[in-house]
Amino acid sequence: MKYSLEMKYINIIFLTIVLIILFNLFGCSESKKHNNLSDSKRINTEEYKSKVPYYGPYPENIEDQEKFLENDLLLERFNKSRKKQLQDPHHPIYHFTSPENKLNDPNGLSFWKGNWHLFYQAYPPEDPRQHWGHAISKDLIHWKDLPIAIYPNPEYQVFSGSALVEEERVIAIYHGTRLGNMVATSSDPLLLNWEKVTEGATIPIHKTEGDRWQHAKDLPYTIFDPAIWKKEGVYYALSGSVEYDKKLGQLLPQTYLFRSNNLESWEFMHPFIEGDRFTEIGDDNACPYFWPIGDKYILSFYSHTRGGQYYLGEYDKKEDKFFATSHGKFNFGASGPSGMHAPSVTPSPDVDGGLISIWNMNPGKINGWNQTKGGNVQIMSLPRLLTLSKNNSVLNYNNLNQEPAGNIESLRYNKKTIDRMIIPANKEIILNEVNGNAIEIVAEINPLNSQMFEINVLRSENKEEFTKVAFFKNRGTRLTTSRFYDGPYRGLKRVYNSVLTIDTSYSSILPNVKSRPPESAPMVLEEGENLKLRIFIDKSVVEVFANGKQVVATRVFPGKDDSLGVSIRSQGDQSELISLESYQMKSIY
Repeated sequence: MKYSLEMKYINIIFLTIVLIILFNLFGCSESKKHNNLSDSKRINTEEYKSKVPYYGPYPENIEDQEKFLENDLLLERFNKSRKKQLQDPHHPIYHFTSPENKLNDPNGLSFWKGNWHLFYQAYPPEDPRQHWGHAISKDLIHWKDLPIAIYPNPEYQVFSGSALVEEERVIAIYHGTRLGNMVATSSDPLLLNWEKVTEGATIPIHKTEGDRWQHAKDLPYTIFDPAIWKKEGVYYALSGSVEYDKKLGQLLPQTYLFRSNNLESWEFMHPFIEGDRFTEIGDDNACPYFWPIGDKYILSFYSHTRGGQYYLGEYDKKEDKFFATSHGKFNFGASGPSGMHAPSVTPSPDVDGGLISIWNMNPGKINGWNQTKGGNVQIMSLPRLLTLSKNNSVLNYNNLNQEPAGNIESLRYNKKTIDRMIIPANKEIILNEVNGNAIEIVAEINPLNSQMFEINVLRSENKEEFTKVAFFKNRGTRLTTSRFYDGPYRGLKRVYNSVLTIDTSYSSILPNVKSRPPESAPMVLEEGENLKLRIFIDKSVVEVFANGKQVVATRVFPGKDDSLGVSIRSQGDQSELISLESYQMKSIY
C-alpha cells in the first residue's frame, strides 16, 4: 500500500512536469503569438556582451555629467582617432563622421533639454558589431562626441530605429538582430544612461532551421527597423519591411503597425500603408519615420535598391491607416555607390509643422579611411529643414520644401563676390577668385533662353577632373494633363518641370573610385522665378540646394591636388548671373 501511494505521487508529479513542458511548447494560441508579443524569452546569452569598455553608469545631473566626461577614456580615444582621420585628404571637415571606423544609419535624431542628439550605427574596432553611437550639438552643425549610448546584449547587434521625446524621458525603439524590436529609455540630461524595458525583444522574431535567424513563417508580419509615436495615450510602432504580392510574385514595400499601453506588451494590428502606387518592385520601407508635416503626414524611408524616399498622405486615426497621396525621393538613382542612404527625422522645435532630417551617405571609394574589414566609410549629410509646399496645385511637382538646417553660416569665412554678368553662349568662364574643396557657393541665375546652365566645381586646372552641377529649364516631364482627360485642368498651356543634375562622371581619375550615373531631380521654376543655388563642397561630398525646393547630393573623390577650381557655362544661348558669393568653411573638429 505504501509503495502504491508513493508511486501514485511520483506519477502525479511526473505528469505535472510533462504538462508544464507541453504547455510551454504548444500552449500559446495563434492570437497570443500575434498579439501578446512580450512573452518572448531571452534567447541570447552573455556571449553577445560587447567588448567595448563601458564607463557608466553616469551621473544624473548635468554638472556632474560634464565633469565626469572630462576624464572618460572612450572620449579620449575618440579624440585621438579624429586627429588621424583628418590626415586623409578626402575626409570631410564640416560633415559629421564616426570618430572610429565606419558608421551606418542615423538613428533617433531628437531635441532634448537644449541639445540635439544624433545616434548612429557605430562599429567599434574591438567589437565591430553595430552599437548606437552618440553625439550632441547646440546648432545641428558643431557636433560633440559622447560615449556609446546602447550596447548589444541580449540582441546580437543594435540596428536602426527612432526616438520619441516625452516630457520626462526619451524612448528609443530599434531592431535588435537575432531577437526582434527592442525598446530602451533614458531621462538624464545628456541621455548617457539607457535602460532596456524588457530582457528580451518587445516585438520578437523567431528562429527557424539553419544558422540564420529569420522571421517565423506563420506570422502575418515581418520585423525590421521600427518607428514610434503616441496617440491618445497609446504608443504606436511601425516596423519597416516588405510584403509578398502573390499576383505579381514580387516583394513590395510595406510597414506593419503595432500598439502598446506600456512599451512592453505590443499588439499587432495590420499593414499600415494604403494606396502605394508610387514605389517600385524591389523597394522596401527600411528606417521608416512617420509624423505630421503641415496639414499632412509624411512617411520617410530607405529603399535598399533606390535610396531615401518619402510618402505624403492622410492618416486615418480611426482605422489607423496611412493613405499615400504623393511620393518623392531624396536620392535619384541607385542606393549606391555614393547615394543618399537612410533618414532620421524629428519635429523641429522652431518651425511649426516642420521637420529636421539627416541622412548617411554611401561611400564611392574602395579602401576608404579607417575602414573595417571589407567595409567602406559613410558620412552624414548636412541636416535639412523639411516643410510642406504651400503650392498645392496638381501642376506643382514639388510637394516638399528642403532647406539647409542649423547654423551652417557660422562656418563661413573669407568671402568672395562675383559681380553681375551676362554669360555668353557656349563659353566656359573660369572664376579665378572662387576655389577650394571645403567651401559654400551661393548663386542666383536667370537661365533666360539657355538650353542648360552649369557650374563646375572641384575643377582641375586642365579639367581632367570636375563635378558638374547643371540646370535644364523646362526640360523635364510634361506636367499638364492629357488631352484625353476631361476635367478642370484640360486645355491648360503645356507646362514642363525643370531638371537639376549633378554629374560626377569626371570627378575623379583615381582607379579605386566607383562611377555613378548623373543624379537628375525634377523641380519647378515658377514664371519669373530665378534659379537660386546653395552648393556645399566638403572634400568628398557635394550637396546642392535649389530654391528651397530640391536637393541633389553625392560623394566625390578627386585625385588631383589642383581640383579646386570653379567655372560657369551657358549652353546654346546666353544666361545671366545675378549674383555669386563663395565662402571658405571652417572645420567642426
